[in-house]
Amino acid sequence: MTQYDIALLPGDGVGPAVVDATVPLVEDVADTHGLTIDTTTYGWGSERYLERGSMMPDDATDRLAGHDAILLGAVGHPDIPDHVTLQGLLIPIRKAFDQFVCKRPSVLYEGVESPLRGYAGGDIDLVVYRENTEGEYADVGGREHRGRGHEVAVQSAVFTRTGVERIVRAAFEAAVRREGHLTNVTKSNAQAYGMVLWDEVVAEVSEEYPDVTVERLLVDAACMDLVRRPDEFDVLVASNLFGDVLTDVGAAVAGSMGLAPSANITHDERYPSMFEPVHGSAPDIAGQGIANPLATVLSAAMLFEELGEERAAETIERAVADQLADPSAARTPDLGGEATTAAVAVDLRERL
Repeated sequence: MTQYDIALLPGDGVGPAVVDATVPLVEDVADTHGLTIDTTTYGWGSERYLERGSMMPDDATDRLAGHDAILLGAVGHPDIPDHVTLQGLLIPIRKAFDQFVCKRPSVLYEGVESPLRGYAGGDIDLVVYRENTEGEYADVGGREHRGRGHEVAVQSAVFTRTGVERIVRAAFEAAVRREGHLTNVTKSNAQAYGMVLWDEVVAEVSEEYPDVTVERLLVDAACMDLVRRPDEFDVLVASNLFGDVLTDVGAAVAGSMGLAPSANITHDERYPSMFEPVHGSAPDIAGQGIANPLATVLSAAMLFEELGEERAAETIERAVADQLADPSAARTPDLGGEATTAAVAVDLRERL
């Protein structure tokens, strides 16, 4: 029996609730497919920061490195600036384990209503490949003359040929497996160095994939077109910042942030990849027991897929699709229902 060791980082806000709802389902699926799942929970996050001044201990990545994968709930707290929580946990893990692929699918499921008119289940099915370790989120810059009238803040984006090429190549490979269409999203009309390098790398790599059609859009046009014609997109590739923006738009047009999973993938076998819902800590509903667990459940499906357990991943995806297509199924308020997080999870486990 194959055994996997999964690190759990429930984190903040609704994170613990959606992780708690997901883990029993993951264990059920694993058992069905002859797998064993061992989990270790790390209570790191904003509460630790408020008590001890850091989101996680100094040896956190050393401790996580021994796991096969990481399932993260959420990061963020209303009493702590977002840049503190993000830079204190999520981004250091991504960088330490070289999780350079952030893969975020947006799917309009049967039974889910898009805020856009005229779209039904299956009409929207796209995936964003977001560069995840450099770009606009590089920790390069600083502030001078703090608090004075002539204060200066410098924030530098960093684009390396290696960093751009590997995410672009991953996106092309995905396009080959899917519908053969890739959209390159930049802002090279205004950012003439990093973004122009990005465009040049896309053009170079595209020569190796003659069967992939490449569309080029500026990020403002891409956001507009994700609303205007989301059904025409297949694979999008973008920098750290632009990919972050595009995936929120994609989740919205696909019906709910509560259905948006995410994978932070490394290609280094020494390190684990990390899986998380896109919705974040949602402090406005934290503690109410109504957070949609399906984004975390679908992130767990991506976890199984990355471990090479495609049948387990498909089992989860099929159960989620069946539940969403059933008008009598439990639904959380983000999907127009009144069910609790726990009720949705119980219903989903029964469908397995």
